[in-house]
Amino acid sequence: MHPQLSSHAARRLGVFTSQEALAAGYLVEDIRTELRTRRWSRLRKGVYIATGEPATADDRERHLIDCVAVLLSLGRGPVLSHASAARMHELVLPWRHSSEVRLTAQDQWRRGRGYRVAQARMPDEDVVPWLAFAATAVPRTLVDCAREWAVTDSVIAMDAALHGGKVDRGELVRAVLEGSHRVGIGHAARALGLADGRAESPLETRGRLALLASGLPRPELQVEIHDDMGFIGRVDAWYDEAAVAIEFDGEVKYTDPRHASTPGEVLWQEKRREDRLRAVGPRVVRITNPDLGAPWPATAARIRQLVAAPFVGPRRFRIVRTDEPGGASAAA
Repeated sequence: MHPQLSSHAARRLGVFTSQEALAAGYLVEDIRTELRTRRWSRLRKGVYIATGEPATADDRERHLIDCVAVLLSLGRGPVLSHASAARMHELVLPWRHSSEVRLTAQDQWRRGRGYRVAQARMPDEDVVPWLAFAATAVPRTLVDCAREWAVTDSVIAMDAALHGGKVDRGELVRAVLEGSHRVGIGHAARALGLADGRAESPLETRGRLALLASGLPRPELQVEIHDDMGFIGRVDAWYDEAAVAIEFDGEVKYTDPRHASTPGEVLWQEKRREDRLRAVGPRVVRITNPDLGAPWPATAARIRQLVAAPFVGPRRFRIVRTDEPGGASAAA
């Protein structure tokens, strides 16, 4: 590929236009030859990419390549938004999500093959640069997605973004208030009310929402438990009056250990930790992904029974509560 054309493509995930190829010295017949021999692939009319590029890209990268192609075909104006901007910001998306390219523009609403442009006001603070284009900022992206997604998917995305430091609660509150006139903003407000940046995985978020949906009180999150010898561990959810600890066990903890050499060592460490925890009083309930399915009513009933019984006896432990990311800790 001509260096001048390569320079254009390198700034846009490998995507370039026929006009840029012509400006670099290619003839129309040259372009046809590149397409016929499959060295180039047509993404949209007049928009191309070297054929090998999409083949080595993952799902996220392929979607962003499609976004670039659509933006180049539409010209200046639209901004990457909704789930497409969520992919760009590497936010957590629903398990099943559309491949449709999502854009927003202030002066148009339109729909075409594989894309949709929404019409909405785009204040400068809601927009960030992306490649040669622009995208909605993280707070606006999360709120726009939450206006359309199921509440659980929205809370998972907000929890992960808060926990990862991509956004703070104040920014999300402002984004909700600024979108008060948009359809579905009530869904986004409810999701924000349920979001908590202390959740460390989608399982923790789903588990917390399942507890609330079962009529259980909202638990404290990421509470540290200490005994006379010091730190025992941090539990995912905690009911203080009943001294009940909820642990959300994802499979990845055992299949891809981070702080141990083997899955067996992780299992042994978890056992020793739980034995020590139970020895000083707290009762522990472990919840896995399958537990949130058909077995959940029985599990919820068991937790409800435990939470209804206040802890009796001396507390041979103390707890340290943690605030959401960016906050301080408080001992109790």
